[in-house]
Amino acid sequence: MRFDTIQKLVSNKSSVIVAAKKTLAAITLLCFTFSNAQGASRIKDIADFEGVRDNILVGYGLVVGLDGTGDGLNNSPFTQQSLEAMLERLGVNTRGADAKTDNVAAVVVTATLPPFARQGTTIDVAISSIGDAESLLGGTLIVTPLMAADGEVYAVAQGSVNVAGFSAGGEAVTVTKGVPTAGRIANGAIVERELSFDLASMSSLRISLRNPDFTTSRRIEQAINKFAGNNIAKSTDPSTVVLNLQGSKRKDMVSLITDIEQLKVQPDQIARVVIDEQSGIIVIGQEVKVDTVAIAQGNLTVKITETPQVSQPTPFSEGGETVVVPRTEVEVTEDEDRKLTVLSSGVRLQDLVDGLNALGIGPRDMISILQAIKAAGALQAEIELM
Repeated sequence: MRFDTIQKLVSNKSSVIVAAKKTLAAITLLCFTFSNAQGASRIKDIADFEGVRDNILVGYGLVVGLDGTGDGLNNSPFTQQSLEAMLERLGVNTRGADAKTDNVAAVVVTATLPPFARQGTTIDVAISSIGDAESLLGGTLIVTPLMAADGEVYAVAQGSVNVAGFSAGGEAVTVTKGVPTAGRIANGAIVERELSFDLASMSSLRISLRNPDFTTSRRIEQAINKFAGNNIAKSTDPSTVVLNLQGSKRKDMVSLITDIEQLKVQPDQIARVVIDEQSGIIVIGQEVKVDTVAIAQGNLTVKITETPQVSQPTPFSEGGETVVVPRTEVEVTEDEDRKLTVLSSGVRLQDLVDGLNALGIGPRDMISILQAIKAAGALQAEIELM
């Protein structure tokens, strides 16, 4: 074989090896990127933007047209006063009259005003009875102003109340499904006043994390700056990232936010164990670790059974009487077959759960064990009791 031919074969083989290494490196990088992307979240899902928020509205009104299931005016004086005031506004004077209608109910109307809701748009409202009405089924809410915390009216509600629950029955049996004294009106309120907030003209904006964390705040800053190609974001504390439009090439804040909220960030969290002792629910975070510790769990059960017996005298005996003789049986059971379970140092969530499940214990006992491990200083996590 000629030397130039051998040289070409060696050169081709080297090129194949180099190409294979590059392909393997690309696949590894792709798998790593895909793995990180799987656990990443969009910024819009973990943070709120300044000014983009809901506002709570509340109002007091009357529901009329009920089929005898409204408030008793003798037991609900506020309903009678509201009814008289409403009729007076309509030109009907009922002061001093003995009203006995039971087709009216006093209600509280609540609604949520979405961000940037414009005048003339409609929102849903919730209706809840505050008197002794039995049901709001078939009722109609009359004009009710809805106010915010500043005392200003931002919407007006009116419409037929949609009640999902019902109550029916007779003298012996009553059947109730759901809550008949609460309902909703879809698109039942019209927005009359807008909240003044000009987002497009702002030169800076704050991004607030829903779960404050230094690491997550820093990662959001880095993701935004990398996307913009300039240091327009600055993490000021665990829950706030300040966005500066002046350092960006965008002309308005809206277009910048549209792209920023789609950026993905890997949220970080502290090691935490959440325990609800009332329901026995335990939630263990991914970063929870346990130092080397040995755990044993045993139950002591005392069972007391009463089996009284009747002692009767022999037939035709004199002076005998029938008496009850108490007989008590006490049984003590101790789980002696339970053994120690050793959890090695630095175990993570799955190892911790497997180790506790190996003891065959339930959620109630697991709560006590976790608290005991924390008291021993072996649980490297925060325990939060709900």
